[in-house]
Amino acid sequence: MIEIHDRTSLRSVAVRVAARAVVRPVLSLWPVEGPLGPARHVVEVGARALPRLRSTTVEHVQGDGWTAELVRPRGAEPGREALVYFHGGAFLFCGLATHRRIVERLSLRTGLPVLSVAYRQRSSHFVETSVSDCTDAVNWLVERGYDPGRMVLVGDSAGGHLAFTVAMEAGAQGLGVAGVVGLSPWLDFDNSVRRTHANARRDAYIPTFRLDRIARQVTGKQILEPSLSPVNRDLDDLPPALLVCAADEVLRCDAELMTERLDAAGVPVDLHVWRGQVHAFPVLAHLLPESSAALDLVSSFVADALGVRERTASWMWAAAEGPTTVAG
Repeated sequence: MIEIHDRTSLRSVAVRVAARAVVRPVLSLWPVEGPLGPARHVVEVGARALPRLRSTTVEHVQGDGWTAELVRPRGAEPGREALVYFHGGAFLFCGLATHRRIVERLSLRTGLPVLSVAYRQRSSHFVETSVSDCTDAVNWLVERGYDPGRMVLVGDSAGGHLAFTVAMEAGAQGLGVAGVVGLSPWLDFDNSVRRTHANARRDAYIPTFRLDRIARQVTGKQILEPSLSPVNRDLDDLPPALLVCAADEVLRCDAELMTERLDAAGVPVDLHVWRGQVHAFPVLAHLLPESSAALDLVSSFVADALGVRERTASWMWAAAEGPTTVAG
């Protein structure tokens, strides 16, 4: 199923204008090569200044090369279900702090623990290491009693790439998950179709021409093998999937192609396209009503995939009430 959403708030208009005026020009000029650690640190430190929700608890996790935060609704009953969240950032930027707002809200709306994973990225590691870290994070949950068949993997942008790839890797290990959610997912490293697509000009956030160089940088390959992209892999054994994207973003190409190929493979899939939004807009659920509505879709998808709708109803109501925030 493909559904188009037309709602556009004044806040969304402001975000779109700001993205086109500031974010896209910066990303057009930002050096992809070279050490990225200092810039990544600045982004993370800035994000840590944003408030956190009192209504969640956080357990800090140290893996083998990766770190994570296990976020739970305060007072929630323990269970074997969980979400795993992989942040976006083109395999170059972002981390736990930049995506805490969406992770906390996903936990509250579903009533479930969410493991938010800070996987290794460029400039010191390639995508294959990111995939290995995220697959290891799923195994970490399994070792602690969580059921992989009661897990949903969620990711935005590059994290959407990881969500689909890790679902395949985990399935190959006999750890098939219950569902996959891609929010503006980057699913195809081949940029040839995107370069000539009308959204290459319309996208208020992503400078399309940079994706070729970024893909080579993060994969370590000058000639990109089709198998590096989730859309080109065997999709037959994937669980049900939900895809969300903005109507004018260039990665709509990826969401539509994956929807087409999942459908051909017989995998249940829904695609929701939002007009007037920017790339990965659900991450802004603390700011935009459209982003909050997109998280409602994710929550419903999780409830259907895990059969936990009755259990989560009270937490969804608590999230709608807007819990008190604290800095940290």
